Amino acid sequence: MASEAIRLRPGDALIVLDVQRDFCAGGALEVSGADKIVSVVNELITEAVAAGVPIVASRDWHPTGHASFRDCGGPWPAHCVQDSAGAQFHPDLRLPERAIIVSKGELLERDQLSALNGTGLGERLRRLGVRRVLIVGLALDVCVLETALDAVSEEFETHVRLSGARAITPEGGRDAVKKMRKAGVFVEDSQDEF
Repeated sequence: MASEAIRLRPGDALIVLDVQRDFCAGGALEVSGADKIVSVVNELITEAVAAGVPIVASRDWHPTGHASFRDCGGPWPAHCVQDSAGAQFHPDLRLPERAIIVSKGELLERDQLSALNGTGLGERLRRLGVRRVLIVGLALDVCVLETALDAVSEEFETHVRLSGARAITPEGGRDAVKKMRKAGVFVEDSQDEF
């Protein structure tokens, strides 16, 4: 059963994960339907601005020859290489100037799937008085999942809105939802496809 969608209020933060060109249509690691979430994410950004809550936008920011790339023995094609066109945020994503940008995967020898893994984001959110996070972005079965699990372990009340996320595979999406619910993540709304 899906949780009711929350409205953003003081004490919350919106976390937008990796809505970058390489994960969208025509990108190096295209997630099916990724472009369709941009309007949902933009609506949430508008809501977050109106509520005066922090907006975090994470991005994969890999050096050339990153350990996660297939050519280097990793599972993924080369993607989101620092300063490349593919690493840019989706052109229709309306991030405000005050958005907190978190770069991850910058170290050559290891990946960072979670925006809370070694970035200092958890502590920064606590300093801003955040107690509850709403997570959207790409991909549901990788970085959204890992960020949500880390957010719960850092004791934030954690919500993931499925209409603002897409998975690499349908099976991966279903498995991610199960894992998140088991960990105590509030999974909001539903969708027929991941």
